[in-house]
Formats: sequence, structure tokens, C-alpha cells
Amino acid sequence: MPFNLINKFAGYIFTLTLFSTSAQADWFDLNMTEGATAISKEVFDLHMLIFWICVAIGVVVFSVMFYSMFAHTKKKNPVAATFHENTKVEIAWTVIPFLILIAMAVPASKTLTKMYDDTAGDVNIQVTGYQWKWQYRYLEDGVSFFSNLSTDMDEIYNLVPKGENYLEEVDEALVIPVGKKVRFLITANDVIHSWWVPAFAIKQDAIPGFVNTAWTTVDKPGIYRGKCTELCGKNHGFMPIVVKVVEQDEYDAWINDKKEEAFKLAELTEKEWTTAELVERGEGVYATNCVACHQTNGQGIPGIFPALAGSDIVLNDKPKNIEILMEGVQGAAMNSFDYLSEVELAAVITYTRQSWGNAENGDGEIVTPKDIVDYKKPKI
Repeated sequence: MPFNLINKFAGYIFTLTLFSTSAQADWFDLNMTEGATAISKEVFDLHMLIFWICVAIGVVVFSVMFYSMFAHTKKKNPVAATFHENTKVEIAWTVIPFLILIAMAVPASKTLTKMYDDTAGDVNIQVTGYQWKWQYRYLEDGVSFFSNLSTDMDEIYNLVPKGENYLEEVDEALVIPVGKKVRFLITANDVIHSWWVPAFAIKQDAIPGFVNTAWTTVDKPGIYRGKCTELCGKNHGFMPIVVKVVEQDEYDAWINDKKEEAFKLAELTEKEWTTAELVERGEGVYATNCVACHQTNGQGIPGIFPALAGSDIVLNDKPKNIEILMEGVQGAAMNSFDYLSEVELAAVITYTRQSWGNAENGDGEIVTPKDIVDYKKPKI
């Protein structure tokens, strides 16, 4: 087949592939996102630079290869060449790739140096991964809260249509100010997680016992989403990340509101709680923290997570019930929940002791926030 026909055929195949791909998905859906920060834009530019270098290398290599295949056939060159080596060519194909790698390494090294800047930020936030949620602690302001998946379970089980941000919505977003350097100190409480927000060009492993750092400065207010990208258990896909970037005034007002919430919660520790109040509050705590393992009916998952309905400890051993929530169970999947407030702990324990027939079959005692405070006091 003549060489020009081969060129035309290859061109048709390339064009057909290109346009068929474009018809199925937009280029920007296929490509890496540019992001919303200066660093993420640098990473995107690096990605595109290296991409086009690879394309150019591919074009040159395949052009030479196809030319050699069709220009040096036996028909055109019945007598084989007799040379053994070409020193100049060998030097060229050694030096040129070396220079290309240097050309890619220099800008990449500069960007990596910026990405791994470990100096303190204007705002410093500890990010802790749990199965299966994130905890955020604002180190300068003493604000701390958990961020949990808020997608309706009916959507997850295909009982209703899925929403726009399916599995990407939380009950409480991480809030940071626009235009300020925010440093994240990332760790985990149980197993390895990974905190990933593509718009910030951040993907950092959260490892128990270790603290990894990352930082960002976002110049545009908005909502940015991410997720856990390290397989961390059965509900790994239920650990979304939502970051809300706001103006400084709005951020300051939000911090003040969170401090006021924490103060009010501390006051609730002294309140005289009724059983109904604790059960009502505990139902929400249970739905957020316990239902994934122990199920909505308290039956657990046989052989993996024990049932709470009819459990001897839940029925009749209030001190042990508190101890398990506070200390966890060594060698089992039950981790400590001591990060919950006294009110939340008392409420969820009371809820489990009053639900699924436990109140009728057990001692029916409630647990109050004061009981949790007493447990936390140093033992003499």
C-alpha cells in the first residue's frame, strides 16, 4: 500500500477516534480539573505541559517507525544494510531524553516545593479521619465538630431518586476564609484514610499516629467537594468532604456562632434531663454514629457487629455500657466514642437502653451527662 494512503488511513482513524470521544464526553470531563487555587493551577499547567511533551514524543517516534516500516521494505531495498552502529545517533537518543526529563523536572520540583510548604497558616485545622466521618478542629479558636454524610438512606437504597450531590453532601461543612493561608494537619483515629479535595490539589493520607500536612489559599468563595480516597471499610464511600469558602466577615461570624454552640452544650451537662429528651436527642446521635454497624433495628450484623437489642450489657449493666462507649473494645471493631460530648454520649446510651424492647426487658435506667462527667473524673 503506498505511503500516502497509509497516512490518509491513519488520519481517518485518528479523526474518527477523536470525534467519537468528543461525542461521548466533553474534553474537560475527561481531563484533569484546573482547580481553584494558584497551586492547583500550577499542577494543571504541569500536567498539560507533560501531556503535550508525551504527545510530541509519540508523534516523532511513531512517524519514524511507520516511515521505516514502509520506506525500507524488501521490495524497495532488496539488499539489507550492513552497518552495525551509529555513535552520533546513540548519543542523540541518550542526550535528548535526558534534556526532556530535566525540562520536566525543573518546573515540577518548584511546584512540589510550594505544595509541601509546612509553615504555619493564618488558620490551622486538624483533620482527623474516623470510620466513617471527618473531625475538624480549629486550633486557634477551640472549635471542633464532626462532618457526616447527610445523603438520605432512601436514596442509597434506591427507594427515591438520587439527588444532585448524591454521596457528596454532609451535615456540617468545613468552613475557611477566602484569601487566607489555611494549613491542614491530617491524621486518623482508627484506620488509614485519605483527605482529597481536587479543586485544592490536595490529597494527603490520614494515618493513625502520624500527622501529614497540606495547605491551601482559595481566592474565590464557593463550595468545593472531595472524598476519602483510601479504602477504609464497608462505608468507605460514605465519607464525603465539603469545604465552604466564605468572606472573612462571614467566617468570623461563623466561628463566634460555633463557640456559642459549644458553650451552650457545656451548660446542658448540668441540666436535669428527662428520659424522653435523652431518647429524642440520642436517636439522632445513633443515626449519625452507630446505625452503619448496629443497624436501625439494633440487630447489628451477625458475626461482625453485635446486636444491641436484647444485649445483656445494654439491658442490665449501665457502668459497663458507659465504659464500652468511652474506651472501646480492644481487638474488636468497636472504637472509643470519647470524642462525643457528655450530652451526646448520655443521649445515645439512653436511646439504646430504651429502644427495641430493651426498657421493658432490662433495668430501664437512663444515663445522664453527669454520669459521663463522673466517669471521666480521675480514678483514685
